[in-house]
Amino acid sequence: SQYSAVDTNPLSVYIMQPIWNKIIKIVPLWIAPNLLTFSGFVMILFNYFLISFYDWDYTASGTSPGLVPTWVWLFSAFTTFCAYALDSIDGKHARRTQSSTPLGELFDHGLDSWATSIFVLSFFSVCSCDNGKTGVSVYTMYIYLSIVLFNFMCSHWEKYNTGVLFLPWGYDISQVVLIAAYLLTGTVGVEVWQKPLLFGYYITDLLVILLIGFSLFLSFPQTLYNIHRAHLKKTLKNDSLYEGLLPLVSPLLLFVLLTVWVVLSPSNILAKQPRLFLWMVGVAFSNVICKVIICQMSSTRPELLHWFLFPLALVVGAAISGLLGGMEEAALGAFTALVTAAHLHFGVCVGRQLSEHLNIYIFSLKKRVQE
Repeated sequence: SQYSAVDTNPLSVYIMQPIWNKIIKIVPLWIAPNLLTFSGFVMILFNYFLISFYDWDYTASGTSPGLVPTWVWLFSAFTTFCAYALDSIDGKHARRTQSSTPLGELFDHGLDSWATSIFVLSFFSVCSCDNGKTGVSVYTMYIYLSIVLFNFMCSHWEKYNTGVLFLPWGYDISQVVLIAAYLLTGTVGVEVWQKPLLFGYYITDLLVILLIGFSLFLSFPQTLYNIHRAHLKKTLKNDSLYEGLLPLVSPLLLFVLLTVWVVLSPSNILAKQPRLFLWMVGVAFSNVICKVIICQMSSTRPELLHWFLFPLALVVGAAISGLLGGMEEAALGAFTALVTAAHLHFGVCVGRQLSEHLNIYIFSLKKRVQE
């Protein structure tokens, strides 16, 4: 299917696009677009592990604010900007080099689905966990991450039904806010997040309120409206309600299972291992959504239940019934390792299959020699 996306965000149209159009001119024509996409993703990943090294349990900014060196925050601003730029120019570069392919589209959206959670998890280090005086509770973090992923899911569910990807306004705004937040933290220090800003509210509170407001009152209604409009115009991809709603089943069940674990965990697993748990949430979600993206691109029907749901249900059942006892953290570690390895394996396999099928290389513009 031909890729089509619509971007109506004024920030993107009037400010960012002109910047990308200038940046794209310096990219050499021999560079493969997927290499740009992948480089951006690697930078976000590297930055995430760097922050994790200084702040594994999300307390560094709250208890002793000097634990994360200033250069790390400035480096975060730099990598976030680079990733944002690379993600914004990869498609332009593909059109410029006449190398737009379904592989490129899947590669871009697939990495985005994973990067979305990594952006959020890196940002949590700025806020830090609640220590009684400042910070954000781990439950707020979990809800915050879930809302961001819900938004991402909505735009791809919408594309599955309408065939058009309406780029969410939140994307550009969130990237600019992230970069500004890192720059602010690097120049002023994490203390800026720990003083009330307005009426006793902290900046983090305001960001959470903004995010929830954006999602519930802007993104989600927009998604429903776009699907409704396609229905009226008779351009919907799926005739039946069942098929239209099918891609939502696995992500929603995933969310239900994870939430049950968070709420009923005997050892309070989220508070014990916030970084591990939230990472696992992001990876599991990314894999589920990648399958929806593939179905939407290949016009096939998504499976009702993603296989991650079965081992997850077993682990959650064993944890909340007390069967695991003191092994709950170990089980989380094992399950996290399983989903991460499975997701990487899935990505490599799909990439290889598509590159063979389309007779192209993933990271090079050279054509494959027909055997």
